[in-house]
Amino acid sequence: MSTKTSVFKKFPKTFWVANSMELFERWAWYGFYMLLANYLTKSTDVGALGLSQEEKGLIMGIGTAILYFLPIITGAIADRYGYKKVLFSAFIVYAIGFLAMPYCRSFGSFFAIFIFVAIGGALFKPVITATISKTTDDTTSSIGFGIYYWMVNVGAFIGPLVALQFTKTSYNPVFYISALLILVNIPFLFFFKEPKREKSDISFGKSLKIIFKNIGVAISDYKFIIFLIIVAGFWSMYYQLFYTLPVFIDQWVDTHSLYNFLNNVWPWLAQKISSDGTIAAEYITNMDAMYIILFQIAVSAIIMKWRPLTSMMTGFLVCSVGMSLTLFTNNPFFIISAIFIFGVGEMMGSPKITEYIGKIAPKDKIALYMGCSFLPVTFGNMLAGYISGGVYGRMSDKVTLLKNDLISKGFEVPEITNGFTQTDLYHKGAELLQMTQTELTNYLWTTYNPGKIWMVLLGIGAGASFLLFLYDRLLIRKNS
Repeated sequence: MSTKTSVFKKFPKTFWVANSMELFERWAWYGFYMLLANYLTKSTDVGALGLSQEEKGLIMGIGTAILYFLPIITGAIADRYGYKKVLFSAFIVYAIGFLAMPYCRSFGSFFAIFIFVAIGGALFKPVITATISKTTDDTTSSIGFGIYYWMVNVGAFIGPLVALQFTKTSYNPVFYISALLILVNIPFLFFFKEPKREKSDISFGKSLKIIFKNIGVAISDYKFIIFLIIVAGFWSMYYQLFYTLPVFIDQWVDTHSLYNFLNNVWPWLAQKISSDGTIAAEYITNMDAMYIILFQIAVSAIIMKWRPLTSMMTGFLVCSVGMSLTLFTNNPFFIISAIFIFGVGEMMGSPKITEYIGKIAPKDKIALYMGCSFLPVTFGNMLAGYISGGVYGRMSDKVTLLKNDLISKGFEVPEITNGFTQTDLYHKGAELLQMTQTELTNYLWTTYNPGKIWMVLLGIGAGASFLLFLYDRLLIRKNS
């Protein structure tokens, strides 16, 4: 006990301030991000935007990719002008973006405001990770980053739970809550001590040229760039948790049985999270964060002595099996179990990526290689946007399948506009086909098998795992 206590005492105040800001920032981010896919694509008469799956894929894929790419620039800005100033700027950009989001109702306007919010995230992200790094040493970095990642997942878990309490009549409160949580971070800046930075006389433009030149040097290592490409495939499958699964559950899964079960076991909770006898899709997808909070330490202990590549191979495969199973069926209990499998794979594979990059980097280029770890996340998100947009739109989107079915039967289908919503289309379809809404959903499910998109995600995830196996056998072990 005394040893653990002494370790915690080694952390300076700024370490705890940075972690507190991370908690509120992740709370604000995931509070809207987990709900974003359905907000973009659900019917306008429930307060959503009613965009197509393709438009959703473009917004989320490109916007999130920008969020993970820009830190190479914003990190340099923070090093030059100071962490505290950049954090304050991040909070202001974030808050303005969140407050403006409810008023951006078209594809173009929301795309623009989401990129603006992503810039706020890109300003924040490198500063906090750098602060954690600078406020820990060799004896405290392991537990220090463990605390940091735990804060990330607590925020990711709490965010959607709180936001969903305010979506019964409108989505607008979700964005206002996120803005408020971001502004809560501003008082923390009074207790934030600026970490020591190396001052440089070179211009900002020249420092950026050096950064991009160094990235070019890192990715000229063919083994490293092959690894990054493989990992990008994993991230494109992983991000379907946010891009595709919430939409799939909302469109195809009848959650009445889950509500009835929960109401029998824990009536208070059932009534707290539902007012109509169903469970919102985001409550189900948010189980992933809960699993990580509960089991990450245990999983990490089990795989502690595994080679990073072995852990990643196994994790990628388990994660892809779990994700594909969530889309294999429309049974909510099965989906919750599949999310657990997905979570176990995530806990095995995801943390090892950064660890492996640190191990393969030349001793004098560790920071450079670590700085490139954002690249697979960037390109993975762009691919994830295409999969959740164009691919899901053609194979599994309920609106598209219903429209195509009605047209194939010779019915005239009005275009979805402000005067004719998705809800109107469902009602019109049920009327023309002489079915109830439940019968209509079951008919489309059995006729078009929208769950078959599981094969696409399993192919990508398992392919990444197999390519990592070949990478290990043919490039790493062979040359070691």
